Amino acid sequence: MTERTPGPEILFSRTDERLGLFEVRAVDPFADIELLHGWVTHPKAAFWLMQGATLPDVEREYLGIAAATNHDAFIGLHNGIPAFLIERYNPAEVELKGLYEAETGDIGMHFLVAPVDGSRRLHGFTRAVITTVMALLFDDPSVRRVVVEPDVRNAAVHALNEAVGFRIERKLSKPEKDAYLSICTREMFHAALAAPAEQDAAAEQATPAEQTAQAARGVTR
Repeated sequence: MTERTPGPEILFSRTDERLGLFEVRAVDPFADIELLHGWVTHPKAAFWLMQGATLPDVEREYLGIAAATNHDAFIGLHNGIPAFLIERYNPAEVELKGLYEAETGDIGMHFLVAPVDGSRRLHGFTRAVITTVMALLFDDPSVRRVVVEPDVRNAAVHALNEAVGFRIERKLSKPEKDAYLSICTREMFHAALAAPAEQDAAAEQATPAEQTAQAARGVTR
């Protein structure tokens, strides 16, 4: 009898009552490179800022993240199928160094939902993804706040962020974009989870242009 080769280690999981199982594993910069390249260069991933990246460019990017001590990358699975990308980082050293008042327990994140055509889009899926990302981050008891800096033009992500508890603090000017410094504490996240579902409607009622943006991560380089 042939033994099954174990798959990548699952680092975190949660079950959505309506959409099923969400799991998270580490990115393998070699095995995942073609998958990642297809995601980050897709037209719907414009806010990821890698539209013109080659396969070697993407490989270098994720090898660099894998070697870093202040930055991690993860593949998110939906019912066992790769469906989203997460980056977790120390915002005081990556993305926001010198741009905000860092506190002990801060963590930053990027997320990217894999592009799908409209006929395969699941209602509430992007909201379920960002909820999984936030749950992953707060699963670490040392994390007190999630700090992000989405592009000011990314209206769909601002709605999603608000739905899971983020509050915009102020506008920032970065070399690659104007961004909204946004913060969510553990308490704010749990309060948002307890809020009535009707309050989340804005995140799921986007215009066609905003639906394109919903495939992009909440923050960009």
